[in-house]
Amino acid sequence: MTKRKSLIIGEQRIKAGETHDVRVEVSETFTGTKIVLPVQVTRARRSGPVVFVTAAIHGDEVNGIGIIRQLLYGQPLHLTAGALVCVPVLNIFGVENHTRYMSDRRDLNRFFPGSQEGSLTSRFASLIMREIVANCDYGIDLHSAASRRTNFPNVRADLRRPEVRVIAEAFGCELLIDGKGPEGSFRRAACEAGCPTIVLEAGEIGKVEPGVVEIGVRGIRNVLVHLGMMEGDLQQPAYQTKVRRTHWVRASLAGLLRFHVAPGDLIDAGQPIATNESIFGVARSIVITPVDGIVLGMTTHPAVQPGEPICHLALPGRSLAGIRRRLSRGPKRSADRRVRDDLATSLTLEPSPHEGHRSKSD
Repeated sequence: MTKRKSLIIGEQRIKAGETHDVRVEVSETFTGTKIVLPVQVTRARRSGPVVFVTAAIHGDEVNGIGIIRQLLYGQPLHLTAGALVCVPVLNIFGVENHTRYMSDRRDLNRFFPGSQEGSLTSRFASLIMREIVANCDYGIDLHSAASRRTNFPNVRADLRRPEVRVIAEAFGCELLIDGKGPEGSFRRAACEAGCPTIVLEAGEIGKVEPGVVEIGVRGIRNVLVHLGMMEGDLQQPAYQTKVRRTHWVRASLAGLLRFHVAPGDLIDAGQPIATNESIFGVARSIVITPVDGIVLGMTTHPAVQPGEPICHLALPGRSLAGIRRRLSRGPKRSADRRVRDDLATSLTLEPSPHEGHRSKSD
């Protein structure tokens, strides 16, 4: 961690004990009007780590905007050390146009660290690295699932890096997905630049979901407490497991799905995930999980063709029996259990067609 005597973002100097809304110039319209990135910087009186929290790197992923808004204006945020740099709308171009991509139709999250002489997207990525990442010691980037999918809250991080692993674990999600991230992704470039960064993946696009917001705010506060930037106790889930392998279950036939599991469920090999029916309601096949796993993500669109993804399974590094024991000893209405119920409202859930099989969360 670098001890900073000064913190300057967007040509604005933020002194100890100050909070500033900063406008960082990022580009301009074809008429010459300046396009600015809104950033809020809160600095405690005592020195400490500088942490960025970013959202909406994909313009249709707005859950993160809700998380940052609640973090800043929900319960009072009292920093005792360090500084917090919040960027609720990273891809200002995509959010304005209600699209995932930048205005030049590129995916911002594949262009880091960028170039000052490159495309619009590449130049913007370079600016983010200079203005945000270079000024920070740690980072948290907030994401949601791709179109027509939902994700159970999980942290994605390069767990081989000790400085990344500690904040990933502190965040407090049940599932930690190990990996460096795709080439050109924001978190990978930030880590390579010396700023340990993790990603929260949770919920759907185009929504601000209460359960996801609660998990996100809890996780960010956990990290700040762990780094000594806030007072308080870490709020941890009933269990936490590292995941190094995942598996997509795909449709073998076309049809409409009736789901039998929900995001976050623990399911056993041979358990039905969904019934695939014709448009007239005649069962064509039962989609079965080939492995023990935890439902990491699901399609929210019931109409499928052969080869389309239905269910994304996390293959945990510990037995499901051990996880179930821990869940059974945990609180009945924890944030993690509430978010399971919230995400399931996007699916039409029905009992399994096979007696003896049912969705198991506890």
